[in-house]
Amino acid sequence: MGKKSRVKTQKSGSGAAAVISPKEMMNLVSELLQKCSSAAPSAGKEWEEYTQIKALVEKIRKKQKGVSIIFEGSREDHFSDLLAWAQECGASTDGFTVANFGTEGYGLQATKDIKAEELFLWIPRKMLMTVESAQNSPLGLLYSQDRIMQAMGNVTLALHLLCERADPSSPWLPYIRSLPPDYDTPLYFQQDEVQQLLGTQAIPDVLSQYKNTARQYAYFYKLIQTHPAASKLPLKDSFTFDDYRWAVSSVMTRQNQIPTEDGSRVTLALIPLWDMCNHTNGLITTGYNLEDDRCECVALRDYKENEQIYIFYGTRSNAEFVIHNGFFFQDNAHDRVKIKLGVSKSERLYAMKAEVLARAGIPASCVFALHCNEPPISAQLLAFLRVFCMTEEELKDYLLGEGAINKIFTLGNSEFPVSWENEIKLWTFLETRAALLLKTYKTSSEEDRSLLEKPDLSLHSRVAIQLRLAEKQILEKVLASGREKRQQFEKKLEEGAPLPRYEESDIALLENSDAEGKLPIILRKLEEVEELNETWTLMEITYYFLSKNELV
Repeated sequence: MGKKSRVKTQKSGSGAAAVISPKEMMNLVSELLQKCSSAAPSAGKEWEEYTQIKALVEKIRKKQKGVSIIFEGSREDHFSDLLAWAQECGASTDGFTVANFGTEGYGLQATKDIKAEELFLWIPRKMLMTVESAQNSPLGLLYSQDRIMQAMGNVTLALHLLCERADPSSPWLPYIRSLPPDYDTPLYFQQDEVQQLLGTQAIPDVLSQYKNTARQYAYFYKLIQTHPAASKLPLKDSFTFDDYRWAVSSVMTRQNQIPTEDGSRVTLALIPLWDMCNHTNGLITTGYNLEDDRCECVALRDYKENEQIYIFYGTRSNAEFVIHNGFFFQDNAHDRVKIKLGVSKSERLYAMKAEVLARAGIPASCVFALHCNEPPISAQLLAFLRVFCMTEEELKDYLLGEGAINKIFTLGNSEFPVSWENEIKLWTFLETRAALLLKTYKTSSEEDRSLLEKPDLSLHSRVAIQLRLAEKQILEKVLASGREKRQQFEKKLEEGAPLPRYEESDIALLENSDAEGKLPIILRKLEEVEELNETWTLMEITYYFLSKNELV
């Protein structure tokens, strides 16, 4: 953190690469666009495709050396201007300042005691960079004629950021100058650092992220050079891959949804000053006040003078933090590993199992999550596994037996097993599945711990190995939990213990061991669904609540 901030004046002095002709650059960019627009590689060929795209991008970057725009001075030099601008715009600036917190980077530091739930920060709309402000800027004409920008607000924000960065009269310069000069998202990883992620659940999204970013860059480079609506954009003379990577990462680590001025829908926005806050576990404490037309944030807890002020970014796994935010959060209470499960359509009992699952509101094929905390599986996953392991007679009982409808309500409740045999089967299955997933990693947990002790390990490699180790620790926990549960139910079966019974009058009050189990499973929204494999994903929040950082 605090490195030299790039942006503002074009420079090409000593060390700049030889000038490349526009035609040569256009040919390279066209080659990149073609490579990134080709059909998805066959299974097992994704890494090979990534290395090919990476090599082509590095060739372009080498040709563009010395062409990027820079700001003079360090990032820290611009924080006083940021705070002064915020005060002029009507934002709150009393009670905190910007400070350096070492490995956590810059953040907000309390300059006085702040009570939990006290409103300490508000940012008016006129400070925000939004899709709407992009439409009202010089970028608006191109936006009105380009379907990709219209469909992807995050892309629009990235280009908006670059256009304003290149405009000496931009009202957002105090904010833009305060942004990091570079990031630790996987877009900045060296190839050997990305290689450390092989075998992790993050790697497909990391490779997809890089490919999509390279494709977008190539597409917009050609568009800016050839489209009449882009003829007066400041990007026409300087639009490098490094510029776009920086803008993408700025938006990816900072974008949020806010309501439009009339409150009828949501739009994407960058929220200056507020986005200086670092993450900790807790609850979302930021909302949007439509009446005063501003973002508002209350304190997550009591803060003493000189303490760092944190906010909660949302229930993201460490894989999501690494991919979208560029950091690994050591004490992540919401860390999890995805597991895709489904009932085979060729199975003889498929129709019966699919029907029971449908009555419980669960798809016959779905991506679930194995959690770092207890219990390691959700009520939905427990219900799925119980149905997955049911015998024909058990299925008939839940479809046609006495009280069949009410029995559906107990599927996600750990206190009411289908049978001891069913519990043994499901925990054995989970135990076996976790063991198989652990074998897919090329290193052991012990080897990862040893690697993390190396003092010369790069930051990005360290983050990758931390993520790799965290995934294994979750799987090891599930493995141990599965073994313990299996042995517990084997003992109950051996002892001939009676199955717990429930009273139908209390069906709506059935409680699982976790908080989510307090409602009948079919009355709850399925919490874990397969994520879209897009470059940039939007936050799933309401109009009035924000959590920080999303994208790519």
